[in-house]
Amino acid sequence: MKLKTLSLYIIPCFMTLTLVCPLLQAGTLDKIKSSGEVTMGVRESSGALSYTLGDGKYTGFHVEICKLALNELKNKYKLPKLDIKYIAVTSQNRLALVQNGTVDIECGSTTNNMTRQKEVSFAVTTYVEDVRIAVRADSEITSISQLANKKVATTTGTTSVQLLRKHERATGINFDEIFGKDHADSFLLLESGRADAFVMDSSILAGNIANAKKPRDFKIVGEVLSTEPIAIMMRKDDAEFKAEIDESIKKMMKSGAINKLYKQWFLDPIPPKGMSVGLELSENTKAAWASPNDKPAEDYVKK
Repeated sequence: MKLKTLSLYIIPCFMTLTLVCPLLQAGTLDKIKSSGEVTMGVRESSGALSYTLGDGKYTGFHVEICKLALNELKNKYKLPKLDIKYIAVTSQNRLALVQNGTVDIECGSTTNNMTRQKEVSFAVTTYVEDVRIAVRADSEITSISQLANKKVATTTGTTSVQLLRKHERATGINFDEIFGKDHADSFLLLESGRADAFVMDSSILAGNIANAKKPRDFKIVGEVLSTEPIAIMMRKDDAEFKAEIDESIKKMMKSGAINKLYKQWFLDPIPPKGMSVGLELSENTKAAWASPNDKPAEDYVKK
């Protein structure tokens, strides 16, 4: 193939964030082996799953799982080094940055569902999430039915408000949606009084409350709006890389290493403020670890 022809094939792939490139899709493992580098997509405020400590440092349950899996790759293939480059992604751009090759592995708080499976691949489920509502501790709101005529915050690029509107107990309830650009921004809307409630994944709500200026000023209330599998995300049709990541995660599940990570990030005090998120391991997450799978959210809907 002539250089000109090759360039015409490659360049358009970088001109759009939605076009998937065959050249970029294939061979993540080969890329890692040859370069000694990997790019990890992380979140700045996804509760205990993935968040920033500042100064380009990121941590959390999913970030640490990814680090362990990548370190196993380094050891397995006897790589002299494996440098991790972190890129902060958002709810709006995370799928596109995985698709176009900017990010090799996304270790945040992404729901595995059938729509997304058409565009990306997911590792086996590592956390099963409940979507609920956060309010101020002095709020009288305790259920969905009390959100009428209230301002409800959520994060751009997520489906939480749509889930709320679809919930049978929300039928006929009118409320104003206000959007934060990321989870920290959405929580700030609640914290500052500009929103009456914040609808999001329980772990994200709990994590932001734990790191709030006054954690006791907030509480999580209401019915479970949705139960969703959260998983590490990779490029679609890169079976070799997915198999390696899946194998590493399954080993963590079998050895109990994932239980220790869960305790560290959800039950013990976490940096930077030394507060505990306080979310006990759910039965749904236990089941996902006992029988590892990459089933989408639709499989969790009660029939």
